[in-house]
Amino acid sequence: MKKNALIYTIFLLASVTLLAQKKLNENVTSVAQVDKTEHIVLISTSLGDMTVKLYNATPKHRDNFLKLARENFYDSLLFHRVIPNFMIQGGDPLSRHAAPGIQLGNGDNGYAIPAEFVDTIFHRKGALCAARTDNPEKASSGCQFYIVQGHVLPNEQATMMEQQKKQIYTTIGGTPQLDGLYTVFGEVIKGLDVIDKIASVKTAPGDRPLQDVYILKVKVLE
Repeated sequence: MKKNALIYTIFLLASVTLLAQKKLNENVTSVAQVDKTEHIVLISTSLGDMTVKLYNATPKHRDNFLKLARENFYDSLLFHRVIPNFMIQGGDPLSRHAAPGIQLGNGDNGYAIPAEFVDTIFHRKGALCAARTDNPEKASSGCQFYIVQGHVLPNEQATMMEQQKKQIYTTIGGTPQLDGLYTVFGEVIKGLDVIDKIASVKTAPGDRPLQDVYILKVKVLE
């Protein structure tokens, strides 16, 4: 009886272990599947549409942008700060129905997001990035963002860069001086010309376009 009981106990423990391992494998597979999901967002503006891919490597910023898009937070806001060869910035809730000539950029939605810096993600042209205040943690605004226009770097200015960054910055362009200072959490994969259109508009002191450039709709596609 004792021998049979011991065999039964070993069999039971082995079964429990196998079930636990199976469950763990299922959970790991499930997490991997979630991480591989590619989230695509359409930013429709009064000067054209931009299709944006959000990065899974920056999940806090990705999820926050998806949440605000699904809540229609960005609809009818402005690109309130435009600097040619640098970037276009939007997402200030105070820009909705803002009177002409009012300087914008101080609005927020009441919270910040911890910085998510990733070495392989940088400020190439078309990069979607989080704006922020001057805070020591480099935490991001909960709503304001900018999209890089930048410029193409001469080869001699990129000699100290690692190869991937050098190739991008000397062909496509960007703003390498912002790397490691602001979180990059996506990139424009279609509609780079729209960035150029917005960046070329005439602006008033304070960099607000003289003629409002609207974010008509931010829609999650995938």
